[in-house]
Amino acid sequence: MSTFVVNGQTVTAEKNKKLLRFLRDDLGLTSVKDGCSEGACGACTVIIDGVTCKACVPDTDKLEGRNIITVEGLSDWEKEMYTFAYAEAGAVQCGFCIPGMVMCTKALLDKNPDPTEAEMRYAIRNNYCRCTGYVKIIDAIKLAAQIKRTGVIPEPSNDDWKIGSRVQRLDAEEKVLGTGKYPDDYYMEGMLYGSALRSKYPRARVLSIDTSAARALPGVAAVLTAEDIPGENKIGHLKHDQYTMIPVGGLVHYLGDAIALVAAEDRETLEKAKKLIKVEYEVLPAIHNIQEAGAAGAPKVFDEEKDNVCAYKHISRGDAAGEISRAKHVISRHFETPWTEHAFLEPECAVSYIDQDGDVFIYSTDQSAHQTLHECCMALGTDKVKVQNALVGGGFGGKEDMTVQHHAALLTYVTRRPVKVKLTRAESLLVHPKRHHFEMDFTMGCDENGIIKGVKAKVYTDTGAFASLGGPVLERACTHAAGPYNYQNFEIEGTAYYTNNPPAGAFRGFGVTQTCFATESLLNMMADEIGITPWEIRYRNAIRPGQVLPNGQIVDESTGLVETLEAI
Repeated sequence: MSTFVVNGQTVTAEKNKKLLRFLRDDLGLTSVKDGCSEGACGACTVIIDGVTCKACVPDTDKLEGRNIITVEGLSDWEKEMYTFAYAEAGAVQCGFCIPGMVMCTKALLDKNPDPTEAEMRYAIRNNYCRCTGYVKIIDAIKLAAQIKRTGVIPEPSNDDWKIGSRVQRLDAEEKVLGTGKYPDDYYMEGMLYGSALRSKYPRARVLSIDTSAARALPGVAAVLTAEDIPGENKIGHLKHDQYTMIPVGGLVHYLGDAIALVAAEDRETLEKAKKLIKVEYEVLPAIHNIQEAGAAGAPKVFDEEKDNVCAYKHISRGDAAGEISRAKHVISRHFETPWTEHAFLEPECAVSYIDQDGDVFIYSTDQSAHQTLHECCMALGTDKVKVQNALVGGGFGGKEDMTVQHHAALLTYVTRRPVKVKLTRAESLLVHPKRHHFEMDFTMGCDENGIIKGVKAKVYTDTGAFASLGGPVLERACTHAAGPYNYQNFEIEGTAYYTNNPPAGAFRGFGVTQTCFATESLLNMMADEIGITPWEIRYRNAIRPGQVLPNGQIVDESTGLVETLEAI
């Protein structure tokens, strides 16, 4: 037990826990965001005795007599000042990191009201922002420092809301002050905490599931397996191949597959219950990469599929092979790009409850509330479902697929109680789809002046343990692989493979970044071989209004590649 001061009020923590959990769960101070619980992201930054500290690090027993300030404890003047500065600078996007940034700003300006830019950067060095790139946050700190020194909040630069005007976001205040709600900020009376027991192996057959010990644990409200799903087990955007839970006799596809769901009165009981579930597996050889997936006689990732091919795309226009064979200069190279994590600051979370109409109501943080509604209705076997997006703490494509929404909905459907299901940062890294790993073989032929005569390519993608948007990503990758250049001989063949790796899906660029990396790299190599600059080879080949791209698209007058090149 310890006693300390939070925002001017003396409080007592009866039980030792992380300060983050005490502030959020006991005091309801939800401006203190939980981005990682590992002292890494800075979203939970508070001020302790004038010094910034990540609230997920210290235990309450170590805080006897300390003085702690959160955004809720700012003076009215400070709240107005920081809201204006961050809104006017355009520093607020998803908003999840902003309360932590504000506390860093306050701690800096309280000691040094006229800091250098280097000092500003140092002040936020431990705080991540995935959206803004920090430039506008530095601008916000500069403006806040000016306001603090002068004591005057200026007028907004624009408030006319005309096209082209730089105006302040309407949601800036709630994000700066932490009053806006992400799903994890909802706390409901009688709320349970839910989580999934996930597979121990990337590929295995589930032989048996024994939940008896977990069900008997005091404080456990429900333990569910696939046989408890009232509707369809398999969900998915375009292809329903994502299992809500793997049934007995079913094949596990990756380490993120859910075997059972547990709902309990508190987080501690929840984790104890998950450890009491006994699962018997037949461990099977896993498919680790594209080569293994495409090998003759390879084990299948899905029992239901004839092979490991998720999607195939072939685009051909003109005579790429012929033009390359006649070209003055020919370069062939192999390229690979890795999986990429979206790294949104807010881990996936959903809170569900039974509303006044008897429907399952879900607060979600995703990029497709209608798709979530559709898939949750499928899983529950009813249309008595509602979905409302709360604030979304970053997505970038990584929150298009369902991760926790259907699990929360199912637990509420069975228990008839509010349920919060939130992924840890480690679970988030494992479960949600990433940017696809690509392996690519490209050949480009050019004449003596660097004019592209033809391009031919084969690309292979690892779409992981379920389809997600692997098909459309492959299609976009192939369609746009030729780049924004004027040549008419192009052929590309693409294959997306299932593997037992974490799934891959939407990410900014949607496959185009991978194949265009190969094309643009070849252009640089070709420029070196011919003896011209990388800028010159792009200028000579740049598509212009009225011309036709290698994929057959006629570009209109809005095309500005030449003007862009000339500007730089």
